[in-house]
Amino acid sequence: MIEDARCVPSGLAIETGLCIVGGGPAGIALALRYAHPARPTLLLESGGIDTDPATDLLNEGEVEDPALHPPAALYRRRALGGATGIWGGRCAPLDPIDFAPRAWMPHSGWPITHETLRPYYEPANALCEAGAFAYTSAAAFPAGLSPPLEGFTSSRFTDDALERFSCPTDFGARYRDALARRPGLSILLHATAIGIETDERREAVAALNVAAPSGLTFTVRAEIVVLATGGLETPRLLLASGGIGTARDLIGRYYMCHIAGVTGRLHPAPGRAVAHGYGIAADGTYCRRRLALRPEAQASLGIGNFIARLHHPRPADPAHRTGALSALQFARPFLRPEYTLRLGASERPSWPHIRNVLLDLPGTAGFAATWLRRRRFAVRKFPSVAVPPRAGIYALDFHAEQAPDPQSRITLAATRDRHGVPRLRIAWRYSALDLRTVREAVAALAADLRNSGAGHLDYTPDEVAADALREGAYGGHHLGTARMSASPRTGVVDENCRVHGTRNLYVAGGAVFPTSGQANPTLTIVALALRLADHLRAA
Repeated sequence: MIEDARCVPSGLAIETGLCIVGGGPAGIALALRYAHPARPTLLLESGGIDTDPATDLLNEGEVEDPALHPPAALYRRRALGGATGIWGGRCAPLDPIDFAPRAWMPHSGWPITHETLRPYYEPANALCEAGAFAYTSAAAFPAGLSPPLEGFTSSRFTDDALERFSCPTDFGARYRDALARRPGLSILLHATAIGIETDERREAVAALNVAAPSGLTFTVRAEIVVLATGGLETPRLLLASGGIGTARDLIGRYYMCHIAGVTGRLHPAPGRAVAHGYGIAADGTYCRRRLALRPEAQASLGIGNFIARLHHPRPADPAHRTGALSALQFARPFLRPEYTLRLGASERPSWPHIRNVLLDLPGTAGFAATWLRRRRFAVRKFPSVAVPPRAGIYALDFHAEQAPDPQSRITLAATRDRHGVPRLRIAWRYSALDLRTVREAVAALAADLRNSGAGHLDYTPDEVAADALREGAYGGHHLGTARMSASPRTGVVDENCRVHGTRNLYVAGGAVFPTSGQANPTLTIVALALRLADHLRAA
């Protein structure tokens, strides 16, 4: 059953068994998995079925350094489905090393292992609609999938690692009917949680204060409350409610994203084939091979997790001589801001770009037709631009782990939103280890490319560092602000995602990640939510 909080009488007190706050991938996965015959479930979603600019204003906040972090509202969406309405669909599980304590990685170590989460990855993969849970090219393509660069061999990198792509699936649109039919589940749209009331000992949630867009308020009293509001809103709500679970001032700290960028100029050796695009698995899923730093190499180098993909050069540089890439410069005004960040310089297209388009008209027209057919009008969409540059020179698109840092944090600002809740303030930090991870990994990859005779990478360490910070905090990967730990001395929630020191308050989502790994987080977020559903169902 799906209802609207705009129709709820002001002052109403709603009672339920389980209250899930947030209708993004974590909240929806939890609601679909959870079923308790004696405990009805209520899911509160701040937005509606579709986005509304007035509601999305609640996402606004302050950023300490706008050169390093995008605006607080970017990459976020208040509507059923949350950020899955705008995600790119990239799926990959965390690696076993990501869960382990590592002497060279400060504040590392999860209180659960990869094996603990492994049973939930497969159903999470199904919910994300990313095909089979097969994340090596050998497993996903028994008949073989061309390597990224022919002849590349390395003891430090594997090119068998795979990433898979969702449709991308908007969880709100895809699962709305299933949610509406779910026995015992009610969904209340336009219902924004604005405060948490606790009992006198601050050991349990007594009630949630909730507001509708008009400003009318009501309360929800639940046996169990789960905050599934993302890595930014979760600490904001906890801190705005008096800091429940903050005896050691840990909520909002250890804020991580990923360190990512495009760098260097990769020259394949003569005659070496390059396959930097996408393969299609038997189940129809788009997949892509990656160059992944092996765990042993991470340990020997003393750096974080790292992957790289062969990528076209930055479209802003016309030296690529590729019409489709130059055409992207003309298309900038029509692209979402998060995509234009990766195009490079923003000046108006110059004559060399016009010349590229004219001299490569067949390639440009073919790309446009393919993009319309396989992206614009397809249900399972082509993931991204993957055009071979006519100049034959590629770049490295890298994605690296960010080390947890207690000084990288979310706090409350002095300003308030229309419901009177303090806005969030983002102070994102990167560390010397973050930059060293990228520098050392790129240097190792360049050496192995050269030693294997597969090609050579032109770059400088300073260039790599600048490229790593050009986009600042990467994308919408808001992680670590209510980190999981075995002890309340080192984190906010326990191994079952229950807030330390409380009986009935839980957190679902990227906020609980103790470390970020190199993988995009959505698949793991969904897997953790499914595991939490089983834990709550058994309680």
